[in-house]
Amino acid sequence: MDISPLLISLKTALAATAITFFAGIGLALLVARLRRGQGLADAIITLPLVLPPTVVGYFLLLTFGRRSAIGQFLLQTFDVSIVFSWPAAVIAAVVVSLPLMYRTARGAFEQLNPDIIAAARTLGVSDWRIFWHILIPNTRAGILAGLVLAFTRALGEFGATIMFAGNIPGVTQTMSTAIYAAVQANDYDLAGQWALIIVAFSFFFVGLMNWWTARLNHGVRKGVL
Repeated sequence: MDISPLLISLKTALAATAITFFAGIGLALLVARLRRGQGLADAIITLPLVLPPTVVGYFLLLTFGRRSAIGQFLLQTFDVSIVFSWPAAVIAAVVVSLPLMYRTARGAFEQLNPDIIAAARTLGVSDWRIFWHILIPNTRAGILAGLVLAFTRALGEFGATIMFAGNIPGVTQTMSTAIYAAVQANDYDLAGQWALIIVAFSFFFVGLMNWWTARLNHGVRKGVL
């Protein structure tokens, strides 16, 4: 059994989650501070969550394809084509998992008492220290949940990946696309093996998230009491 789909899936999901973590938190803070157009910005960021993944992949092809302005610029300037490459798999995973991180982080930030941040600013604490020493510690349970959901979503991404990155063995073939290829070849045993692996990984990380969140909540209650 070739394990390259597992390694590519993990590498892609880890890279996408690292990008999604900072982008999701940054967008959550940015949208929360908007005075106008907050609903529109929220809808644009959340849109990949409700669109069919193949539609997301189609728009990524239009954006980064060789006929697009971005695609031509990358090709002519750096001799690089994004489509059907491993970076394309990462971009697809980022786009589909970003809304999960964004919405979870924003929900966590909105539940935080704004008086805490106002008091810190009154004492002259910088925004950077407020972010790392007040905002993140007090919303870590929600951020952890968003991180795990984004990772598992990126790990199992299929539609946008196969449209934008393709299904190239050893390059862009993830576990999800390997299942598709195995079913197309009538190899249901191999498809079942990859399906069980994805289920096991997803179950493990979701269970770990629940355990860690319960531990954090218990610590908070214990501290309050």
